[in-house]
Amino acid sequence: MEKLVIIPTYNEKDNIRRIIDAVFSLQQGFHILIVDDGSPDGTGNIVRELQAQHPNELFLEERSGKLGLGTAYIHGFKWALQKGYAYIFEMDADFSHNPADLVRLHHACAAEGADVAVGSRYVKGGRTENWPWDRAILSYGGSVYVRMITWLPVKDPTAGFVCYKRAVLEKMDLDSIRFVGYAFQIEMKFTAWKLGFKIKEVPITFIDRKEGYSKMSKGIVKEGILGVLKIQWQSLFGK
Repeated sequence: MEKLVIIPTYNEKDNIRRIIDAVFSLQQGFHILIVDDGSPDGTGNIVRELQAQHPNELFLEERSGKLGLGTAYIHGFKWALQKGYAYIFEMDADFSHNPADLVRLHHACAAEGADVAVGSRYVKGGRTENWPWDRAILSYGGSVYVRMITWLPVKDPTAGFVCYKRAVLEKMDLDSIRFVGYAFQIEMKFTAWKLGFKIKEVPITFIDRKEGYSKMSKGIVKEGILGVLKIQWQSLFGK
């Protein structure tokens, strides 16, 4: 058991079967943990069906309600550490992240000295496709804002396509990670950087989802704006 891909889901019945098949078709030894927040559309039932085909590679953790992206990943990280995985990945279920890029993220950590590999839209070679202009401006502007406030040396700090070496998550106090939306992604990278771990950005093409619907909300954007200020304030002045 070396590589685990954590995929949080809420109402992803249109994507879940295809994304699981795509990861396993790589034949690179990736295991998958689905953390489903009680999807009323039957996402969990589809995963259970597929577990019969992949009994030792596909796992499902079901939670009682929509508890947020950040808490889903924290749940998955703790599960992965308990099971002994060496490389733990974050990935979306909606194909905005290309499963084939998992191999490149793993290589950055396993062979290029990175402790955290980030699938980045904003380094040379990275880009986005099919995004509305307002979403593109919000995302890129947000990345600039984060770097200005926190000095975090990552060009895509809100990226949700990430590989962590086990040692990074072991050293973090996962229970102290407070945010649940885009600020969660920033807080994880900021914490890893402050702990002295090496972060490497790997260029990817981010493609807007074709099936299902975005989980973006005003609350998530607000958390990101205010959360960044709080992250830096507490880093400078303590809790």
